[in-house]
Amino acid sequence: MIKNELITKMLQALFMLIILPYSLTGYGQIERFVAGTHYQEIANPVNTNDSSKVEVIEAFWYGCSHCFRFEPLIVNWEENAPDYVDFQRFPALWNGLMKVHAQAYYAAEALDAVETLHEHIFNAINVERNMLQNDQQISALFEEHGISAADFDRAFNSFSVRTKVNQAEKRMNDYGIRSTPNMIVNGKYLVTTSENVRTQQEMLDIVDFLVEKERASSGSSGD
Repeated sequence: MIKNELITKMLQALFMLIILPYSLTGYGQIERFVAGTHYQEIANPVNTNDSSKVEVIEAFWYGCSHCFRFEPLIVNWEENAPDYVDFQRFPALWNGLMKVHAQAYYAAEALDAVETLHEHIFNAINVERNMLQNDQQISALFEEHGISAADFDRAFNSFSVRTKVNQAEKRMNDYGIRSTPNMIVNGKYLVTTSENVRTQQEMLDIVDFLVEKERASSGSSGD
């Protein structure tokens, strides 16, 4: 009996030695990024489109030079994101020009042409200095890349696109977006550069941390 108890205690001690490094690693990760310092908790969480996945949203503006520089990073991140992540782009807007650019994004989306046009819109504004201030300038850009003026006009002025722009204005307040680029994780967390988050890559590191935090809390295996 004593021998069995001794063996049991030895096995328990061995088990603790095995799991201790992993426990410390997990603890270190939790301590690495802290709410209120590295990311903000959204006061009233916003519903996501697919509750079976972890939603990640990039809030951007085509006229934002920081967003333009962030684009290669976010494209690479999206390409390597796991299947349980639902990535979406969200055009931020708090003035008239941003509203026009948001309308251009949703028009491209309606035409199933975001993949084609997204980079070109960024380049037009940030490299060519064509600010795309009105529908005529945007139409010319779309036409240059294979979208007819008639198709552009139907999409740009459609009820569905205007509705999405109006909904985006409301969601700006729901998310608490005040700058770009921002990242929103699962409608609960807002990540942006700050005194404590100095690089865009660190923003994505925090996003990864929050994605795994949400995945673990949901009990999803991601399979």
